[in-house]
Amino acid sequence: MTLGAHVRTLGRGPGRSRSLSREEAVDAMQLMLSGEADPHAIGALLMLMRMKGETADEIAGFAQAAQQSLPALPCPALDWPSYAAGRTRGLPWFLLSARLVADAGHPVLMHGWNGADAAVRNGLAAAGIPVAEEPTEASTLMEQHGIAYLPLEHLSAALFRLLRLRDVLHLRSCVNTVCRMLNPARASVSVQGVFHPPYRLLQADAGAILGLDALTVIKGGGGEFERHPAKAIAGFGLREGAAWETSFPALLPEATRRLDDGESDPALLGALWAGERDDPFAEAVVLGTAALALDTLGQDAPLETARQLWQARRAVTASA
Repeated sequence: MTLGAHVRTLGRGPGRSRSLSREEAVDAMQLMLSGEADPHAIGALLMLMRMKGETADEIAGFAQAAQQSLPALPCPALDWPSYAAGRTRGLPWFLLSARLVADAGHPVLMHGWNGADAAVRNGLAAAGIPVAEEPTEASTLMEQHGIAYLPLEHLSAALFRLLRLRDVLHLRSCVNTVCRMLNPARASVSVQGVFHPPYRLLQADAGAILGLDALTVIKGGGGEFERHPAKAIAGFGLREGAAWETSFPALLPEATRRLDDGESDPALLGALWAGERDDPFAEAVVLGTAALALDTLGQDAPLETARQLWQARRAVTASA
């Protein structure tokens, strides 16, 4: 089947058009990644998808095909995508949360691309998270450090080109959601952030179709998996493969500051980790986000565990 056939399915008009089945979505993504599809058809399909809204079957089919196109990777305990543009996010404190989870013995594979916003990439070194220059390097880094960050452009040049079509179309496309669902190393557990709340249920439903065992999706800082500690937060996703939804209470008594507080120096991440900076709000961001990830991994008393891990880190830092 050609990509044009899928465009016709989506664009026949009122009463005749319909969403793609999961199988059709798999085929459409395979065609888009092949490098042989007409670029006009790719643009038409992505914009038709945006106009009608994506279904869970479509996202699951696209993600399945994209995942199948990737090289084999060692399976981590936790998949952690990072694809938000960061317009309302400050420093990426969640990177310290991911490192804390990895230091607890749960290997973490982060992957992503954040457009023009360089905050996440700039913060990786300060957070002590190594970057894999190619997929094969991720295995070694996770063995050595318990965590690795794999840039999308190194993971899949073809999918990266589809994501970068936003620069041409000037609109977000379903590829942003597909990347969040990509789970390149096929972990059974994932955490995901969204900027637009309706995507929480969409990604939860797609995760169930893809066979995830546990998933937590939140409306996080700037669209990342990052918890504002002074606000109650709704969690959607999966537990033991079944639909799950809950609410987590605020960790601080009031919203004393925004996540985007104007700070941009990535060195502050390293200073907080090393105990050289006293910042109760940022610390609460780190611990609250880590607790959500640990909860997704099935950890009992996740917030207390996160606090214990943080204190143990401080002891190690002080003796280093």
